[in-house]
Amino acid sequence: MTKRKSIYICQKCGYKTPKWAGKCPECGSWGSLVEEIEAKNVRIGWIKPSTTSPLSLEEIGEERAERILSGISEFDRVLGGGIVKGSVSLLSGEPGIGKSTFLLQLANKFSDYGKVLYVTAEESPEQVALRAKRLEVKSSNIYVLAENNLEEISKQIEKIKPVFVVFDSIQTLFLPHIESAAGSVSQVRESAAFITNLSKSEKITSFIVGHVTKEGTIAGPKVLEHIVDAVFQFEGDKGYNFRVFKSLKNRFGSTGELAVFEMTEKGLREILNPSEFFLSERPIGKPGSVIFAGIEGSRPLLLEVQALVTRAVFSTPQRRAKGIDANRLSIIVAVIEKELGYPLRNFDIFVNVVGGVKISEPAVDLPIAAAIISSYLERPVKENFVLFGEIGLTGEVRKVKLEELREKEAKKNGFEVASNISTISQIPDFLC
Repeated sequence: MTKRKSIYICQKCGYKTPKWAGKCPECGSWGSLVEEIEAKNVRIGWIKPSTTSPLSLEEIGEERAERILSGISEFDRVLGGGIVKGSVSLLSGEPGIGKSTFLLQLANKFSDYGKVLYVTAEESPEQVALRAKRLEVKSSNIYVLAENNLEEISKQIEKIKPVFVVFDSIQTLFLPHIESAAGSVSQVRESAAFITNLSKSEKITSFIVGHVTKEGTIAGPKVLEHIVDAVFQFEGDKGYNFRVFKSLKNRFGSTGELAVFEMTEKGLREILNPSEFFLSERPIGKPGSVIFAGIEGSRPLLLEVQALVTRAVFSTPQRRAKGIDANRLSIIVAVIEKELGYPLRNFDIFVNVVGGVKISEPAVDLPIAAAIISSYLERPVKENFVLFGEIGLTGEVRKVKLEELREKEAKKNGFEVASNISTISQIPDFLC
């Protein structure tokens, strides 16, 4: 009997080694190396032989990728004008965030173009039917298949010939000729490649649901994101009714685009004016509240940044941030102390971006500083002013990208931009 050769594969980056180690030498993750049976030539059985010959650039026509409109304008905008026929997209998000709900709504929209197959490898058909009833999805073109064997699924796809397929989820699907368990690096990688090959050859538009780790990143090997055409992520705090649909990778459009949806009893409803939605409960005339004009992709967005500065109870003051980088908060506090002489070392400082939105661009520096100073002095920012700008270590306020677009969004919602702030020492001039 031939002895099976086993290897250890990192479940985060896909690094392979013949010996186990506590720490992955490639990505530095602890306890991520898992033993798997090495399979050779795993793709020979399912990849179709190439029947095409190379073409010169002059022979290739300028064909535009055919796009399909879903009818959900915000979703189509994030995708760059609709879904490209034959594309494969990965949708990730925390459990319970609304991935399956949204894809079932999307399946209902695409059932107008032909048959839709919803592959559920985690739930029973009855559970999907109950969700469809709640969402008022009644299309006769939607078929539900409870199966996690991709070879059996491909047979049903050839039989039904759908135009749109949902795979929920990639971590529960498997190929029988790979001996490792479902969800392992080998299975996830080969299953994604199998789905991509099937979608491209049959011109089927596919959506794959992916789990996320406790750190919020997409679970599985990084190669999973490279195989698919587009990667989208659902974000949002479960304590709020809204969900942020964000583009992380898109071969057919720009990345970083964002759409906002509201979770209702009948599914996700698109928010056409997110700025108005996020500012609907803004406290007026309260210290520590500042309006920030941000950019997500190519879309301007008005958000509220709040700060609370209070006398420290313990000898070491707290610095807590939600929605922004905590290290950036510490730098801003240090610059305020240096330039304005405020003794913030004796105060606890808490900063929050209202609504659970996460901001990574440096333009949020100035609103954070203004909110901290406003709370410390107990003086509110002048009404209807919007701030944005990057703060340097010497206290200067630097320009940021797409300033005209931010100003246009501010004026659209009835706000005025505080554009003449060049140093943080001028912030108190904009306080009441």
